[in-house]
Amino acid sequence: MALSEQAISFLEEHIPELASVAFTQAYWAALASGSSVLISEHGSLIEVFPDGTHKFIKNLPPATPVIRGQKLERNS
Repeated sequence: MALSEQAISFLEEHIPELASVAFTQAYWAALASGSSVLISEHGSLIEVFPDGTHKFIKNLPPATPVIRGQKLERNS
């Protein structure tokens, strides 16, 4: 089934919303299965455990500002 340009544009506009829902679902599914998850909170990497406890892992480097459409290359 081929989609029209209008249908494709509509679906593309909702990608951020769908991604957010998918990440939230994966977060809770991981905790429900007994696994811990890593989150970024206030510039720190934090491990969250199923019992609700949090463990500081490390400070994160400052965020890299990106302009829409900008291409970055990673230096190894």
